[in-house]
Amino acid sequence: MSDLFASRWVEWPAHVVPGDDKLPQGFRAGGIAAGLKASGRADLAVLVCDEASSTSAIRQTRSSAAAAPVLVNRELVNPGAIRAIVANSGNANAATGEEGFENAVQMRDHTAAALGIARDSTAVCSTGVIGKQLNIDAVCAGVESVVPLLSNDGRASLSEAILTTDKGEKVVSVDIELPGGTVKMTAQAKGAGMIQPAFATMFCFVQTDAVVSEETCDLLLGTVVKRSFERISVDGQLSTNDVVILMASGASGVAVEPQTEAEALFGQALDTVLRSLALMIVADGEGSARVGRMVVEGGEDQTVEHVARTVAGSPLVKSALHGGDPNWGRIIQAVGMALPDSSRIPVDIEIEGTLVCSAGTAVPYDEGALAKAVAGDEVEYLVRIPGTGSVSEVFFSDLSHEYVTINSEYTT
Repeated sequence: MSDLFASRWVEWPAHVVPGDDKLPQGFRAGGIAAGLKASGRADLAVLVCDEASSTSAIRQTRSSAAAAPVLVNRELVNPGAIRAIVANSGNANAATGEEGFENAVQMRDHTAAALGIARDSTAVCSTGVIGKQLNIDAVCAGVESVVPLLSNDGRASLSEAILTTDKGEKVVSVDIELPGGTVKMTAQAKGAGMIQPAFATMFCFVQTDAVVSEETCDLLLGTVVKRSFERISVDGQLSTNDVVILMASGASGVAVEPQTEAEALFGQALDTVLRSLALMIVADGEGSARVGRMVVEGGEDQTVEHVARTVAGSPLVKSALHGGDPNWGRIIQAVGMALPDSSRIPVDIEIEGTLVCSAGTAVPYDEGALAKAVAGDEVEYLVRIPGTGSVSEVFFSDLSHEYVTINSEYTT
C-alpha cells in the first residue's frame, strides 16, 4: 500500500484510501535507459491503455516557445482518445525547429506502430535540456526494447524514467469508493525547477479504471489543474514542455456519470491527488528546504491574483522563507511593488496566524514565538488588501544556495 501525502494544506476525503503499487486495470507501463542521459539512468518510458474505448484529456504549457512534443500533441493527437504516452527525459526537444518537430512525430509514430494503436492516440512528452536535437535513433531503439517489458507493475520504472533534477519519484495510488463500486487512480509526476503558476516544468500522468466520458475527463481536468499545478511556483519560470494527461480505461465498469454524486466524488479525489502532487513538486524545488503558502484576500480577482504571484515570486520573500526569518518587511515591499502608483494601501499581514502589520503599520507581536513558528517545513502567510470577496493562493518554495548551484551547472 502507498502512504498518502501528508500536508496541512491537503485534506484527503474519507472515500479515498491508499492503493497498491499496481496501475489501474487496463494499463501497462515501463521505463528503460535508452542512452539519452549521460548518467546512464532511465530516460525513456511508455504507458499504454489496452482498452480501445478509453477516454482522456490533456493540458499543456501556454508558453509561446512550446517544445516540439507539445506542438505535435496540439496538432496531431486526438485529446479525448489518448491511449499511449511515450516520454523521455534528458532532452526537452525544445527550440529545435523543423528537425525537432519531425523527430517528435517519428517518436510518436514509432511508438504507435510498436503498440499497434493509432498514431493520433499516442502523445509525446519530452523534458530536459533545451536547444539540443533529440537522438531519435536511440529513442526508437529504446521503444523497441521497452514495449515487450510493459506490465501492470510498471509504475516504478515509468516514474523513474521521467525524472530530471528531482530528488525522487512523485507518485500517488488511491482507491476511490463510488456509489457504483470502487475504482483505482494512480498518478506519476516530475518537476523541481522552472516552475511557474500557469503550469510548471512538469509531467503529470493520471490513470483510472473508471468509466468516464471524454467530456467529463476534460471538464474535471480543466477544473482541478486550476487548484493544483496553476497554484505553484519554485522560480517563476514558465516551461516549454509542461503536460498533464488524464486517461480513463473504463475497465472497472464503474461509471462516473455527469452531474451525479459519482462525478462529485471522483472529481474531489482527482483534485486531491493533483493538489498533493503539486505540493510534492514545490517541496522538491531545487534546493528547497521549506514550502510557503501565500494567501491574499481582497476585492478583485485579478488584483489578489497579481499580488499573490508577485509576493510568492519575490526573491527576498523566498530567501526569508529559506532562512526561517519572519521578516514581514519583505512582504509589504512586494505588495507595494505589485500595486505601484497607488495611494497608501492599508495592508494587513499575518504570518502563521500572527498579526505583524495592521493597515500598513507595524504592530507588537512575540518575535521569539514567531521565529519558532516559521522554522517548520510549511509556513503560511496571509495578506489582506482593501475589499472583500476574492481570495488567491500560491504555494511556493524558498530560494537557496543550492538552487543557484544546480542551475549554474545544469548543462556543464
